[in-house]
Amino acid sequence: MAKWVYMFTEGNATMRNLLGGKGANLAEMTSLGLPVPQGFTVTTEACTQYYEDGRKINDEIMAQIMEAIEKLEGITGKKFGDKENPLLVSVRSGARASMPGMMDTILNLGLNEEVVETLAEASGNARWAWDCYRRFIQMYSDVVMEVGKKYFEELIDKMKEEKGVTQDVELTAEDLKTLAGQFKAEYKEKIGEDFPADAKEQLMGAVKAVFRSWDNPRANVYRRDNDIPYSWGTAVNVQMMAFGNMGDDCGTGVAFTRDPATGENGLFGEFLTNAQGEDVVAGVRTPMHISEMEQKFPEAFAQFKEVCHTLETHYRDMQDMEFTVEHGKLYMLQTRNGKRTAQAALKIACDLVDEGMRTEEEAVAMIDPRNLDTLLHPQFDAAALKAATPMAKALGASPGAACGKVVFTADDAVEWAARGEKVILVRLETSPEDITGMKSAQGILTVRGGMTSHAAVVARGMGTCCVSGCGDIVMDEANKKFTLAGKEFHEGDCISLDGSTGAIYDGIIPTVDATIAGEFGRIMGWADKYRTMKVRTNADTPADAKKARELGAEGIGLCRTEHMFFEGNRIDAFREMICSETVEEREAALDKILPEQQGDFEALYEALEGNPVTIRFLDPPLHEFVPTEEEDIKKLADAQGKTVEQIKAIIDSLHEFNPMMGHRGCRLAVTYPEIAKMQTKAVIRAAINVQKAHADWTVKPEIMIPLVGDIKELKYVKKFVVETADAEIAAAGIDLKYEVGTMIEIPRAALTADEIAKEADFFCFGTNDLTQMTFGFSRDDAGKFLDAYYDAKIFENDPFAKLDQTGVGKLMDMAITLGKPVNPSLHVGICGEHGGDPSSVEFCSKLGLDYVSCSPFRVPIARLAAAQAAIAAK
Repeated sequence: MAKWVYMFTEGNATMRNLLGGKGANLAEMTSLGLPVPQGFTVTTEACTQYYEDGRKINDEIMAQIMEAIEKLEGITGKKFGDKENPLLVSVRSGARASMPGMMDTILNLGLNEEVVETLAEASGNARWAWDCYRRFIQMYSDVVMEVGKKYFEELIDKMKEEKGVTQDVELTAEDLKTLAGQFKAEYKEKIGEDFPADAKEQLMGAVKAVFRSWDNPRANVYRRDNDIPYSWGTAVNVQMMAFGNMGDDCGTGVAFTRDPATGENGLFGEFLTNAQGEDVVAGVRTPMHISEMEQKFPEAFAQFKEVCHTLETHYRDMQDMEFTVEHGKLYMLQTRNGKRTAQAALKIACDLVDEGMRTEEEAVAMIDPRNLDTLLHPQFDAAALKAATPMAKALGASPGAACGKVVFTADDAVEWAARGEKVILVRLETSPEDITGMKSAQGILTVRGGMTSHAAVVARGMGTCCVSGCGDIVMDEANKKFTLAGKEFHEGDCISLDGSTGAIYDGIIPTVDATIAGEFGRIMGWADKYRTMKVRTNADTPADAKKARELGAEGIGLCRTEHMFFEGNRIDAFREMICSETVEEREAALDKILPEQQGDFEALYEALEGNPVTIRFLDPPLHEFVPTEEEDIKKLADAQGKTVEQIKAIIDSLHEFNPMMGHRGCRLAVTYPEIAKMQTKAVIRAAINVQKAHADWTVKPEIMIPLVGDIKELKYVKKFVVETADAEIAAAGIDLKYEVGTMIEIPRAALTADEIAKEADFFCFGTNDLTQMTFGFSRDDAGKFLDAYYDAKIFENDPFAKLDQTGVGKLMDMAITLGKPVNPSLHVGICGEHGGDPSSVEFCSKLGLDYVSCSPFRVPIARLAAAQAAIAAK
């Protein structure tokens, strides 16, 4: 018989895949002898089974859950569903990868009208008992039955207004009892049946809800963004309750062993007296700093500090812990490696090496490469910041600089951002269903909540700027406006947020680019020491190339020459070339472009100081260059001495039904060899000039012929390139080496790579086109149906963002396996957008690629990912 349920005493930290992160860590804390309220974990395999059984919990799993409840009754001496001595539990989800805010918690499960009276009597604390019950009804309705939180929040707000109070804690036992009645009536109205009184029915409902939440839209979005497979499933943790809301000698808190925003070593966290854990996490009340806990609960605080030390030393990483104090006694509810900003991640990794807790290799492996993105994002211009006066200051919950237009709902944020607007999402508090809006926003501003609220944790994980707990804001969400510092702000008004200081500014403050220094520099130094694969950049301009060099690029893996044709008056000359009718006319037009192209290439070689530069010859179809505006068409007609009608006829003749597979790439060079000859002259002349100016550099151009599908195509185009290049080099009387290679972006090229390698000096995988052609998807149209594919679980990721290792990867592997034996000096790289995606970089490292090439700002990400791949392969 399979084992579906484990008591906390039966597990340990290595069982993460089965027990989920939370369950494994609760078991580990139990074995370390820490004060953990006991309980059990329903495994991730049970979750997978639930889906296989058509979203049902089978009898075997059900029986094991009930058996575990009996064991828990034995440990606690209380009985589940009993009026006299009731056992109350919490139900929490816990996948093997931490997914903050994805799955909701249910507290105080096991309560009903009778039990609540018993509790009130036994504890002599009726307010506490009714507070627990109204919370339970609210959480159960929301999480299990999906009746929105807002209905209950409105009832609470109405009650507070009637009583003339501002805080939940000021409501009396009678008020809470009335609320519980109102909540149950709301439940019955929305669901059509009474709120369940049977504890076992409540428990099974809650377990199913956790399993179900694994497949809710926000979980699916989070998994897609963080490479978490759907097949993993989530575990369920059932744990006896510890109460932080029994009075002023109780409380609840969330703490980190180091500051998750800066990485400073020292306890960081928040605490609320007379509250339950949800209050801190959901940010419903703005809490006090953890240090104030020492005055209130000196003994529990001293013990807590010891626990922090034990856990950090044990896990050798910064811990994020949830705890409760019940009548002065400490209970640990969870620990996990804390989510942190990129700055904090770098500092903590360096500090752990300096403290002797981690090796350099371990420190490199600890950092999520995707997080580095935030460090490369702009910061506010210091001078402009000095001159500006903040309207208000709140908690700087997630660093970064953000400015944009105010929006009030997650859906608006998504819609506005899709139109290209930069937006700031302003909310009373965020909840997990806001995740898509938080992703689309430049920054997030909340009225309630602290440094450990949902908004703060999720924003830090995403690298989005967040300012939370700005209580000065008078919010009117219904009418999409708020008032701050005496000014009324409406949807579309501009504000700026500083996520490091928590300052909020009226209007837009200019930003500046980031640099690599300090801990960032140290970690990158270690990464470069351990990685085996080179990192190049995709750059078409000297400015991009310079930026990429600053960020550590070791060459250019892709320079798209067509981007250069749109500059200044070159487009006019290029359009003349397109509309020419004879070779002579075409050559005359190309001669005008030649010096311009040569100048571009010289600037690129200068920026790269002798590092390799791969230049791709013209790739897009010609129709992309022709004019569409009347006045541009007229200008072209005059220059060519033709009529507007004649030019329009030429433009129409260039129209293609499927341009992606049309007259482009090497097909242009086959039809018009003069284009390839002109580009070869520009490349070689530029190299000669730069080599002469810098004798100590080795300038060795790499000429890349795009979209080759047949060896004969490459041979045909290469002949013109070699003849032209050799003539230029001979005329200059200089010794210059160059290479001619090809892009592998048509499946046939990968299938016949043994043929193509005879003529090519290098292969470069153009995985954008290779993905399009392998799947038969157009990248520009796939967005229309990919969402349906995610919903149907056909795809878990966008194949254009994350390399399809099974299909496209097999073609890449085949091309290398076939090509290398034919040409042992063949070097191989990748220059699609995938070159900056960490999981794709790891795959390229396994295949044995010589380099990956990505956009300039992703270079540090690729350097780190390449190091992690090399360390993991050891």
